[in-house]
Amino acid sequence: MTTGINYGRLMHQAMRGLIRTVLEDVQKDGLPGDHHFFITFDTGHPDVEIADWLSDRYPGEMTVVMQHWFDNLEVAEDGFAVTLNFGDAPERLYIPFDAVLTFVDPSVEFGLRFESTDGEDSEEGALVPAPRPVAEPKEKEKAKPAKPAAASDRKDAEVVSLDTFRK
Repeated sequence: MTTGINYGRLMHQAMRGLIRTVLEDVQKDGLPGDHHFFITFDTGHPDVEIADWLSDRYPGEMTVVMQHWFDNLEVAEDGFAVTLNFGDAPERLYIPFDAVLTFVDPSVEFGLRFESTDGEDSEEGALVPAPRPVAEPKEKEKAKPAKPAAASDRKDAEVVSLDTFRK
């Protein structure tokens, strides 16, 4: 019997599902516009399949870029396979979604970061305090149109960290 809801594990599942859906769309239709991805993954994960020279060169983690040149993207329930170019040497990689550490699309300032926690898959849930209520905006603020951000107002891409929500 569980002692609570493991929101961290559920959030990770949802975020990995988001990555799967995005990659499925890219598999079907290609990368739209300026979208591109930086995907960092754990090269030591038991289900990762990469060339020996890559695992030797990147023994802990590796970041790959899916932008101008990638081929044969195949997305499955548990991971994805893609052929990438490493110095004019195409290499096939298989990356399980459980091995993904970060997923970033800098073209739209979107990023996800997966934090590992002890017992993430255990039955004990990580409980977090309930959020505080947000004050309703005043009537004047509701009618006010949003002003587009100037290029100088843009922030660097932000990575979502689950630590914010953990106790």
